[in-house]
Amino acid sequence: MEKKRQIHSSLKVLLVSDIEKAKKFYSEILGCEVTDWWVVRDGFTGLAIKLLEASDPKEVRPNPPAAGDKHGFDLYCYVENWNSLDELYHEFNEKGAQIAIQPWVDENNGPWKEFAVKDLDGYCIAFGGTDGT
Repeated sequence: MEKKRQIHSSLKVLLVSDIEKAKKFYSEILGCEVTDWWVVRDGFTGLAIKLLEASDPKEVRPNPPAAGDKHGFDLYCYVENWNSLDELYHEFNEKGAQIAIQPWVDENNGPWKEFAVKDLDGYCIAFGGTDGT
């Protein structure tokens, strides 16, 4: 018997220091649809974030790096193929996104290609995937 699908999608909740500045960043730099608190690109099964303003900016705490890593990741977005990944990288770079990790290929895993950006509060959002073949 096939198990019924119960979870359609999930999203990340980010505590931000200034919600208006964050909404502008996600709209203008990352090309998301933005409402009073939702940040969505490619629907709720794509990049989906709920923004909440911190009562104190000190409460905003991006993830620290894991053991042996240089960057902590707060969100990871999978892409369909490397063409889509390259298009996103060029779009974000042209709009002035802070590129935390330049595109690189891990030949031992996939091969897998990824890059990452940082938002205004230092949250690291990575994008990656296989070449789609």
